[in-house]
Amino acid sequence: MLYLALVTLLVASALGDYQPQFYSFSPGVGSGSGSAYSLSGEGRITAVRLWEQYSNFIRGIQFRYDYSWSPVVGQKYGLPTEIELFEGEAIVQISGKYAHYVQTVVFTTNKGRTLSAGQPAGLSFNMYPSHSQAELRFISGRVHGGITSIGAHWAVVQTNSTGMH
Repeated sequence: MLYLALVTLLVASALGDYQPQFYSFSPGVGSGSGSAYSLSGEGRITAVRLWEQYSNFIRGIQFRYDYSWSPVVGQKYGLPTEIELFEGEAIVQISGKYAHYVQTVVFTTNKGRTLSAGQPAGLSFNMYPSHSQAELRFISGRVHGGITSIGAHWAVVQTNSTGMH
């Protein structure tokens, strides 16, 4: 119950200038063991970093919001796999496979580009927003030595009159 209340508060604060009627949530997948996390920030997601256990599961995830990197969820392990988004590009799908840990994760953008890491083993998942103009705003889940669950929060981003976000 406390976890649900925390996620609700994080949703409200992370949405800020976003239209709540276009918000949707893709429930978490994975074993869900360990500590709860929420990876969010101000502005749009402009880059993603993933760390994987060699040929195994996802160890860590980090987002850049506008020009600032978030803290790492999980652990840095070796060199990250990274994608930097172009102007107007947004994450519109998260897919992959899970067992105890999130084994593989694929972030797909509205330009058809992908960032993938991990080992494709386990049960498949596919997350996307319910509104066609929505994009990934933040993720939440659990972590214990690696990412044990991941859920996605989607919203339509509002821009101001100058076109900035």
